[in-house]
Amino acid sequence: MLDAAVKALSQILSPPMRSILWRSIGLALALIVVLAIGLQRLLSWLAVYGQGWAEAMLGPGFHTSLNVLAWIISIAAGLGVVLGAVFLMPAITSLVASVFVDDVADHVEREHYPAERPGMALPFGLAITEGIKFALLTILVYLIALPFVFIAGIGFIAFFIATAWLLGREYFELAAMRFRPPAEAKAMRKDNAATIFAAGLFIAAFVSIPIVNLATPLFGMAFMVHMHKRLSGPRPELIDPVRKGSVPAA
Repeated sequence: MLDAAVKALSQILSPPMRSILWRSIGLALALIVVLAIGLQRLLSWLAVYGQGWAEAMLGPGFHTSLNVLAWIISIAAGLGVVLGAVFLMPAITSLVASVFVDDVADHVEREHYPAERPGMALPFGLAITEGIKFALLTILVYLIALPFVFIAGIGFIAFFIATAWLLGREYFELAAMRFRPPAEAKAMRKDNAATIFAAGLFIAAFVSIPIVNLATPLFGMAFMVHMHKRLSGPRPELIDPVRKGSVPAA
């Protein structure tokens, strides 16, 4: 597992991967900006609406106090948007990974497994659908874990464990679906749940590093291509025979 992580790290900075790296970072930054603007507009609208409602209830005598409160809430909302973007980075990288899954996997397979049958590209619709599903699942799990943030220490541990489980699950299934139908890829992930969770800890550690985490889609995908190969076994018959056409939908 450590060897797979080292190989993934070394390859994401190699010349063939640099174009994918810059495109991945650009898409991740664009999604972060769109998310931040959307949240800021929503929170600002709620602050203004709340101020108007409170003034109507309390009377004009509270106008100055409510203005100050709305100003404080707006600042807090801005900080909340920044923190929200940080916590939602795993969800953002999930969407980005679904776009570049085949580009990254192709490079890894050509460099490290040239004698083996290459994987089959995922249909774009299937890849994006999986990415959106994982992103929404990530947000749901984080919302469930959010109350634990207010308990010193436990919140960060909960988020780290949740991130490891979510990202390990997503990247492995994307790598496996290049060789197997979606249902079989998910079944393989369940059969190797402990190993894949342990591998997810590496990705969770990577995504927790600011700035560096923009390269998470490349690292996570390359890492799980290696993990899928190792869990599939050395014999060709342990991998599905070549299938005609596209990967079937779930």
